[in-house]
Amino acid sequence: MITIKLGEDLSAEVLQAVARGANVKLVLPSAALARIKKARATIEDILKKDKPVYGVSTGFGALAKERISPEDSGTLQRNLLLSHAVGVGDDMSADEKRLALLLRIQSMCRGVSGVRPQLVRWLMAMFHSGWLPRIPEQGSVGACGDLAPLAHMALPVIGAGEMISPQGKIIATKKALKEIGLEPLELVAKEGLALINGVQISNAIGLAAWAAMCDLSVTADIAGALSLEALMGSHSPFDARVTKVRPHSGAIATSINMRKLLAKSQVKKSHAKCERVQDPYSFRCIPQVHGAAKDALAHLGNALVLEANSATDNPLVFPGKGDSISAGNFHGHPIAMPLDYAANAICAWGNISERRMSTLMHPSMSGLPAFLTPQPGLNSGLMITQVVSAALVSENKNHANPASSDTVTTSADQEDHVSMANFAARKLRTAVINAQRVIAIELHAAAQGREFNKTLQAGVGAQAAYEFIRKNVPPLKSDRYMTPELDRITTLVADGSIRVAVERKVGKLRE
Repeated sequence: MITIKLGEDLSAEVLQAVARGANVKLVLPSAALARIKKARATIEDILKKDKPVYGVSTGFGALAKERISPEDSGTLQRNLLLSHAVGVGDDMSADEKRLALLLRIQSMCRGVSGVRPQLVRWLMAMFHSGWLPRIPEQGSVGACGDLAPLAHMALPVIGAGEMISPQGKIIATKKALKEIGLEPLELVAKEGLALINGVQISNAIGLAAWAAMCDLSVTADIAGALSLEALMGSHSPFDARVTKVRPHSGAIATSINMRKLLAKSQVKKSHAKCERVQDPYSFRCIPQVHGAAKDALAHLGNALVLEANSATDNPLVFPGKGDSISAGNFHGHPIAMPLDYAANAICAWGNISERRMSTLMHPSMSGLPAFLTPQPGLNSGLMITQVVSAALVSENKNHANPASSDTVTTSADQEDHVSMANFAARKLRTAVINAQRVIAIELHAAAQGREFNKTLQAGVGAQAAYEFIRKNVPPLKSDRYMTPELDRITTLVADGSIRVAVERKVGKLRE
């Protein structure tokens, strides 16, 4: 159980744990509660002065010039949620929803949103219940926030929409709230707006993808090491002197990982009098390519964690000055661009993995039997697994096309530049899933390649990976139905099991 003190900075480790489904208890510290109360008092003062404040005493978007009377302010906030909850597409995953809900509550606890404490406590109660709203994931352009999906997430507050039980059953919100023991709230001025301004949906999807990428970053190095040992390749490119003279942090981390994974290898000793000068780039340049992807991963993590601890409302309420500012903290560009950059990193891991696998299956390149089958011709071996890998990496090249380079005007040209952060996050999620499958296919092939030279012990980490795979999948002696075993290895990649098994032998590897 992880205890989170709302309003205090969420660490990368905590956010990763929530993304992976950890049990969480939310606590509202007195300092955060005091900030919330001060901001709410400021909103009340503004209302008494009858000043035009966006979304508080005016309409929204292109309707910001329309004044709203104080007695209609609650209706305005309710109507905002109902009119904006028009998302489409698949329902978000439960882990992503929990992250998004946490991030929205966290933003309010920064003390610049102007909501009442009871709204924060209501959202905390929903979080703890395990019940979650149905949230169609499409429909946000990531500018004034993830308006449509966040409105769906907020509908239960007013008793509208649908909710999903911890067991996955979808029922009407009013019935769900009775089971939880919650009563709908009557929203007051500013609260509806505070529920939907920001890119917490995009950030949550991105954080879940980032958590998966952290495991994939290590597993890609493991796959590269096992493939190198199957190829009987050179260890020289991983000498510490190489990255010392070109010290990119990701390349250094990858090189350190490779040395750990290849330690005590008998394959290295076989090169003592070897005439092979150098291996193909996909083996020789693992530190440079995997390392560049690691650097992109670090950039993404920094951006998403910073966003998770930010206030994104509009207007922002500043109790110290007794005023509010209408600005653009809701805009998704600060995370959209790193999300796009990370999609390119995924391509790097996938592209080089597919090339290593292809090399292993090519007799003239590897010295191994064609398609890694003991009887080529009668058997096709892993021929089509490489084709599948090629299809996946090609698909990921399309997912790497930057969403953030696009914009389209919305809300009668009032909101005339948007980030497309939501799409950037969703395509990154898809690219991660594809890359997990590609790395799984490489691991499957590399383990099979080791069957032809396993009289020479592989490096400690590579050997641990081989043995773990063999506990789950037997060697290929003749053609068989392989989809279930490839799915099995993909699961072991996605849930971090292969990483854990290897790190038990070599210690912590660098992401």
